[in-house]
Amino acid sequence: MTNHPARASDLSTSHDSAHYVVASGLQAHQHDQSTKAVTDNPGMTSKELAQATGLDRYMLARRLPELIKEGRVYRGQSRRCKVSDRSACTWWPVAPGQNLALGI
Repeated sequence: MTNHPARASDLSTSHDSAHYVVASGLQAHQHDQSTKAVTDNPGMTSKELAQATGLDRYMLARRLPELIKEGRVYRGQSRRCKVSDRSACTWWPVAPGQNLALGI
């Protein structure tokens, strides 16, 4: 399942960009990168994931919620982030075939 990453209230330029991200395969590639980051580093915040993997923190912030809807990751409890020193949610992988209440 591919999500359209623009909101109905976004400007037309955002919709153009969203169309490109989906049509080019970039969104799917970023989904795979983000899933691997969480699978390799379970329980990290998005800033910690960015630091550990070199992925862009803002890309992760966009893609991780999309991955919840795909059942590939879930949002865990918040804790103090080791990078920002602020409270942030943690991200966890969903095992194939695992039936969890994902808190969507």
